[in-house]
Amino acid sequence: MWFSAQTMESWPVTDRGLRFEPFMTSNRERRAAILVVEEVEETRHGIERLLAASNYQVSTGRDEEEAVLKASLHRHDLILISPGLNPGRAVAVARRIRERSGLREEVPVVFFCVAGLDEGAEVGVGHNVYLTRPDNFDQLRAFLSRLLQKLPRAC
Repeated sequence: MWFSAQTMESWPVTDRGLRFEPFMTSNRERRAAILVVEEVEETRHGIERLLAASNYQVSTGRDEEEAVLKASLHRHDLILISPGLNPGRAVAVARRIRERSGLREEVPVVFFCVAGLDEGAEVGVGHNVYLTRPDNFDQLRAFLSRLLQKLPRAC
Protein backbone atom coordinates (compact mmCIF):
# COMPACT_ATOMS: atom_id res chain seq x y z
CA MET A 1 0.00 0.00 0.00
CA TRP A 2 1.22 3.53 -0.77
CA PHE A 3 -0.20 5.01 2.45
CA SER A 4 0.20 4.37 6.16
CA ALA A 5 -1.99 4.88 9.22
CA GLN A 6 -0.13 8.15 9.81
CA THR A 7 -0.98 9.28 6.26
CA MET A 8 -4.64 8.41 6.81
CA GLU A 9 -4.76 10.61 9.92
CA SER A 10 -3.93 13.63 7.76
CA TRP A 11 -6.73 12.93 5.27
CA PRO A 12 -9.54 15.48 5.30
CA VAL A 13 -12.62 14.79 7.38
CA THR A 14 -16.02 15.91 6.10
CA ASP A 15 -18.50 17.65 8.38
CA ARG A 16 -20.16 14.27 8.93
CA GLY A 17 -16.92 12.76 10.24
CA LEU A 18 -16.14 10.69 7.14
CA ARG A 19 -12.54 10.40 5.97
CA PHE A 20 -11.83 10.37 2.26
CA GLU A 21 -8.41 9.63 0.87
CA PRO A 22 -7.16 12.34 -1.45
CA PHE A 23 -7.82 11.48 -5.08
CA MET A 24 -4.52 11.52 -6.91
CA THR A 25 -4.16 11.61 -10.67
CA SER A 26 -1.19 10.17 -12.53
CA ASN A 27 0.73 13.43 -12.03
CA ARG A 28 -0.14 13.39 -8.29
CA GLU A 29 -2.49 16.39 -8.25
CA ARG A 30 -4.95 16.76 -5.41
CA ARG A 31 -8.61 16.44 -6.25
CA ALA A 32 -10.75 19.56 -6.50
CA ALA A 33 -12.44 20.74 -3.29
CA ILE A 34 -16.05 21.91 -3.49
CA LEU A 35 -18.03 23.61 -0.74
CA VAL A 36 -21.75 22.83 -1.06
CA VAL A 37 -24.20 25.24 0.61
CA GLU A 38 -27.77 23.95 0.84
CA GLU A 39 -30.44 24.51 3.50
CA VAL A 40 -32.20 21.14 3.18
CA GLU A 41 -30.18 18.45 4.97
CA GLU A 42 -31.29 15.54 2.77
CA THR A 43 -30.47 17.47 -0.40
CA ARG A 44 -27.14 18.66 1.02
CA HIS A 45 -26.07 15.11 1.90
CA GLY A 46 -27.28 13.77 -1.45
CA ILE A 47 -25.20 16.33 -3.35
CA GLU A 48 -22.24 15.59 -1.09
CA ARG A 49 -22.44 11.86 -1.89
CA LEU A 50 -22.82 12.42 -5.63
CA LEU A 51 -19.87 14.82 -5.81
CA ALA A 52 -17.69 12.57 -3.62
CA ALA A 53 -18.51 9.67 -5.95
CA SER A 54 -17.27 11.89 -8.80
CA ASN A 55 -13.87 12.22 -7.05
CA TYR A 56 -14.38 15.67 -5.57
CA GLN A 57 -13.41 16.52 -2.01
CA VAL A 58 -16.63 17.89 -0.52
CA SER A 59 -17.51 19.95 2.53
CA THR A 60 -20.98 21.26 3.26
CA GLY A 61 -22.80 24.09 4.99
CA ARG A 62 -26.45 24.99 5.39
CA ASP A 63 -26.36 28.78 4.92
CA GLU A 64 -24.28 31.84 4.07
CA GLU A 65 -22.80 32.00 7.59
CA GLU A 66 -21.54 28.42 7.42
CA ALA A 67 -20.22 29.08 3.91
CA VAL A 68 -18.16 31.99 5.24
CA LEU A 69 -16.82 29.88 8.12
CA LYS A 70 -15.92 26.86 5.96
CA ALA A 71 -14.40 29.02 3.22
CA SER A 72 -12.30 30.76 5.90
CA LEU A 73 -11.00 27.51 7.37
CA HIS A 74 -10.32 25.40 4.28
CA ARG A 75 -9.16 25.92 0.71
CA HIS A 76 -11.90 25.35 -1.86
CA ASP A 77 -11.71 25.34 -5.64
CA LEU A 78 -15.42 26.07 -6.13
CA ILE A 79 -18.44 26.98 -4.04
CA LEU A 80 -21.79 25.50 -5.06
CA ILE A 81 -24.88 27.14 -3.56
CA SER A 82 -28.54 26.28 -3.78
CA PRO A 83 -29.67 29.83 -3.26
CA GLY A 84 -33.29 29.99 -2.22
CA LEU A 85 -33.11 33.57 -3.46
CA ASN A 86 -33.71 35.47 -6.66
CA PRO A 87 -30.88 35.60 -9.22
CA GLY A 88 -30.39 39.35 -8.71
CA ARG A 89 -29.03 38.73 -5.19
CA ALA A 90 -26.51 36.06 -6.26
CA VAL A 91 -23.66 38.49 -6.99
CA ALA A 92 -24.14 40.23 -3.62
CA VAL A 93 -24.14 36.90 -1.76
CA ALA A 94 -21.01 35.75 -3.61
CA ARG A 95 -19.30 39.07 -2.84
CA ARG A 96 -20.15 38.81 0.88
CA ILE A 97 -18.88 35.22 1.09
CA ARG A 98 -15.65 36.21 -0.65
CA GLU A 99 -15.07 39.34 1.44
CA ARG A 100 -15.91 37.80 4.80
CA SER A 101 -13.94 34.58 4.24
CA GLY A 102 -10.95 35.96 2.35
CA LEU A 103 -11.80 33.75 -0.65
CA ARG A 104 -9.87 34.60 -3.79
CA GLU A 105 -11.72 36.11 -6.77
CA GLU A 106 -10.52 33.24 -8.98
CA VAL A 107 -12.67 30.75 -7.07
CA PRO A 108 -15.97 30.35 -8.89
CA VAL A 109 -19.25 30.61 -7.00
CA VAL A 110 -22.05 28.66 -8.68
CA PHE A 111 -25.71 29.09 -7.74
CA PHE A 112 -27.69 26.09 -8.96
CA CYS A 113 -31.38 25.36 -9.35
CA VAL A 114 -32.04 29.08 -9.74
CA ALA A 115 -35.70 29.94 -10.22
CA GLY A 116 -36.41 32.03 -13.28
CA LEU A 117 -33.83 30.30 -15.47
CA ASP A 118 -34.74 27.81 -18.16
CA GLU A 119 -33.72 24.23 -17.42
CA GLY A 120 -30.24 23.60 -18.74
CA ALA A 121 -29.28 27.29 -18.60
CA GLU A 122 -25.79 28.40 -17.51
CA VAL A 123 -25.28 32.16 -17.08
CA GLY A 124 -22.27 34.17 -15.91
CA VAL A 125 -23.44 37.13 -13.84
CA GLY A 126 -20.23 38.48 -12.34
CA HIS A 127 -16.55 37.78 -11.95
CA ASN A 128 -16.57 33.99 -11.52
CA VAL A 129 -20.19 34.01 -10.37
CA TYR A 130 -22.53 31.72 -12.29
CA LEU A 131 -26.20 30.80 -12.25
CA THR A 132 -27.35 27.43 -13.53
CA ARG A 133 -30.45 25.30 -13.56
CA PRO A 134 -29.30 21.84 -14.60
CA ASP A 135 -31.70 19.24 -15.93
CA ASN A 136 -29.91 16.54 -13.93
CA PHE A 137 -26.81 15.80 -11.89
CA ASP A 138 -24.76 14.81 -14.95
CA GLN A 139 -25.31 18.26 -16.46
CA LEU A 140 -24.31 19.95 -13.19
CA ARG A 141 -21.21 17.75 -12.90
CA ALA A 142 -20.19 18.57 -16.49
CA PHE A 143 -20.59 22.32 -15.85
CA LEU A 144 -18.50 22.14 -12.66
CA SER A 145 -15.84 20.14 -14.46
CA ARG A 146 -15.61 22.74 -17.26
CA LEU A 147 -15.26 25.55 -14.72
CA LEU A 148 -12.59 23.73 -12.73
CA GLN A 149 -10.57 22.85 -15.84
CA LYS A 150 -10.30 26.43 -17.05
CA LEU A 151 -9.72 28.15 -13.71
CA PRO A 152 -6.60 28.11 -11.53
CA ARG A 153 -6.79 26.15 -8.28
CA ALA A 154 -7.51 28.07 -5.08
CA CYS A 155 -4.64 28.81 -2.72
